[in-house]
Parts: sequence; C-alpha cells; structure tokens
Amino acid sequence: MSKVFSIYNTLTRKKETFKPIIPGHAGMYVCGPTVYGEAHLGHARPAVTFDLLFRYLQHLNYKVRYVRNITDVGHLVNDADQGEDKIEKKARLENLEPMEVVQHYTISFHKNMEQLNALPPSIEPRATGHIMEQIDVVQKILDNGFAYESGGSVYFDVEKYAQAHDYGKLSGRKLEDMLENTRELAGQSEKRSQADFALWKKADASVLMQWKSPWSQGVPGWHLECTAMSTKYLGEKFDIHGGGSDLKFPHHEAEIAQSVGAHNHESVNYWMHNNLITINGQKMGKSLGNFITLNELFSGNHELLTQAFSPMTVRFFILQAHYRSTLDFSNEALQAAEKGLDRLMKGYNLLEKLPHAEQSTVGVDNLIGEVWDAMNDDLNSPVALAHLFEAVKWINGINDGHQTITKSDCETLHQFMKTFIFDVLGLKEEAAEESSNDKLDEVIELLLSVRQEAKAAKNYALADQIRDQLKALGIVVKDKKDGFEWEIAE
Repeated sequence: MSKVFSIYNTLTRKKETFKPIIPGHAGMYVCGPTVYGEAHLGHARPAVTFDLLFRYLQHLNYKVRYVRNITDVGHLVNDADQGEDKIEKKARLENLEPMEVVQHYTISFHKNMEQLNALPPSIEPRATGHIMEQIDVVQKILDNGFAYESGGSVYFDVEKYAQAHDYGKLSGRKLEDMLENTRELAGQSEKRSQADFALWKKADASVLMQWKSPWSQGVPGWHLECTAMSTKYLGEKFDIHGGGSDLKFPHHEAEIAQSVGAHNHESVNYWMHNNLITINGQKMGKSLGNFITLNELFSGNHELLTQAFSPMTVRFFILQAHYRSTLDFSNEALQAAEKGLDRLMKGYNLLEKLPHAEQSTVGVDNLIGEVWDAMNDDLNSPVALAHLFEAVKWINGINDGHQTITKSDCETLHQFMKTFIFDVLGLKEEAAEESSNDKLDEVIELLLSVRQEAKAAKNYALADQIRDQLKALGIVVKDKKDGFEWEIAE
C-alpha cells in the first residue's frame, strides 16, 4: 500500500504529491453555489467530489479546514461584467427581497447536501458578510498598480498584469487570443480593455443590494469574494482550491491574478477541478435550461426521468466515475448505479453471516492495499470501487461454499469495508420507502385476514360484509381451499 497521497494539479497539469503548507493540516477552499435557484445534478458533482476529498484527508489524519462559500451578491447574468445580478433578477421576478431568495435557496441547498450525506464545511462564508474584506483587497490591488478606477467602478488591468505574469496559465488561454476576439468592442466601455474584469461596480439607484466604498455606492465583482474569503480563513497561502472545470475561466483565472495583484504572490498550491455532468453530451446547467434539480431526481418528478432515484444512488453514480472525467446523465446509468449500490450493501451486510474456515482462499490484505493505492492516486474512486466489488464477489462465493475465509480475515475485511463505504465514500444505507400501493396491499391483506378469522368463527355476516365492501371499491376477492386471492378489477 502506498503511503503517499497524490492529486492532479490543474495549474501544472500533472499529478503531485500532496505536501501541505502546515504539516498535519490541510486547508481547502471550494467554490459554492450562487443561491438563486434549486441545486441541480450539476451542483451535486463538486459537492460529492470535495466531500470525498474532505473525508479522505481526514482519514489520512490531516486536520482539515474546509471552506465553501455562498455567493449571494455580485454574480451577474452575463459573466462579462454586464447585466443584472442573478439574485436580484430572481427577486424582481418573484417580487421578493433578495435576501428572501438567498435564504430560501440556501436552506434548500443545505437540505440537498444533507440528503447526499455531504459533510458540512468547517466554515461557510457569504459574500455579503465580507464586503469590507473585499474592499480591502481592491485597495491593495490599486496600490500595487494592477487596477484602475473608471466612472466609480474599479477594473483589474489584465494587460498590465500580463506584462509581468502569465495571465491564462490555469485555463490554458492566451491573452493575445482573448484580445483578438474582443478588440472590436474597444471604446464602447468604461474598461480600458475588454479583457479587464470588474473588482467593484458602481450601482445606480435601481440596484437593491449596494454598499459604500471609497469609489462609489456599488457592489463587488463576482471573482473578488473568493479571493477575499479564502485568504481570510486559510491565510495568504493555502493548500487546495477546488471547483467545477467550468470555473477555470474566467473565475479562477481572475482569482490567481487578484491574489498576485493584492499579495504579490499566488495563494493556492493545488488547483483541483471536477469535470462536468452532461446530458446528451451537453453541459447541464441553469443557463442552458437542461438541468434536473436534485429534488426532481429524488422525487422522479421530471419529464426526462423514468423513476425516482435516491440520494445515495445519485452519490454512488457520481463516485463511479473519476472526478476529472465527464459523466453523462441517463436513466439507464442511474438504474445501473442503483443496482450496483444495492449489490454492494447486500455484500457488506452478508459479511457477518459468513462461515469461517481454518484457511482463506481470498487475499484480503492485498485487496485492501489496492483500494488505498487507488485512493492515493488522485482519488481514483472507480478503481477503488472495482476492487470493492471483487470483495463482494468473494463474499458471495464464500456464502455459496465456493471459497473460504478465516475469522481473522473476515473481521479485517468487515472493518475495512465499514470504514471505506461509510466513512470515506460517505455512503449510507437507506430504508426502503413503502409506496402507496405497498401500503394499500397491506391494508387489503389485513382486512382479508380478518375476514378469514370471521369465517372460521362462522361469523358469515361479517365475512360477507368485508367481501362486498371491497367489491364496491373495485377489489375482487376469490375464495380458495387454502385461503384466498384478490385482484383490483379493471
């Protein structure tokens, strides 16, 4: 078993051995949701991915500070510093206060995270609670000469920054290409260059959420909150910054520039990005209108769904793919995940009932080592699960008498599977919910049992009454020599 945990660093584009800044500690910051709507399947992937990382780092005995933000101001409908704030737009359409929208969808998000068994972060700051910190970062960037004021707004000067630093290093974009694609817009904006991004935007009287700053009444830029809050709670240099791959540009690219502009150095050691969940090969998201909310998934109430899928089925579905690979939604894939999860849980529950032998024909220690090796290799959960299903195959073989296991090996395997399935993967056993049809069946069976008792006691009047009333409800009872059978009449 490897003792070294490696992760893929998006910035360097290679796997690197995890070496935290403070030995025995790990600081991780993950971009959380903009709370203007219900969480969808696309939100579930980073939630499960970084919950897995959080759990695994703790399993490796790191003391982890996990910070995940809530964006409740500053994220505009158009990421190019144009348009209405997403939360204000939702509030206007529903005739609500913006903070009513924030509160409603934050509560809904937390409920969905609990359903997915994602552990709460150590700290969950909101952008609106850190306006002063964001203003302070803007002032530092101005003082260092990487920003300029224009009409009460403040913009990051990307071209000046790029003279000394590599802007685009995370996303792989070239500034020349960005400028070439936007050159025709020059002169139509208060920006010096269309590549520049807002640190602070002046607000007019119609904007509901705005704050006083040295430059104007206004709002912070979307990218600013993560720079301000990550460094506030994790320090000017911290270990891991995570998020979806769709955030590499412009959001995370801007964060790197802001950190250098404010602190004269980059803040993040390891950038980690989960890939997207797609539907018919296209990114799933609110802006594209092709998303399925988690509540719809759990209830089955969506036109694309053939059934409801439990939270643990969704979690298992996500864990079956490596976090850096794309994951395409389909009912068939979720149904396969449902069956796989059921098989895994049945195998685990069968462990305690296995007969013991004097010798093992299975290699428990080797299998356990292979699982941990997979996890140490950039959280390779699908390979780890493949080894786990090999253990399930053993368990079924031992139960059928085709293989053997000693008591000691059985106890070792049981403790390992318990730790890995529940503590590391974050899965849990779900009680099977009875459907309304199941409950109806039970009521009918109960009534017919009472009818049988009435017949045995020669209380034919009661027996006939139960039969006739059930018939009136469309339930036909047929007496047989050894009992009865019934059916719902068409």
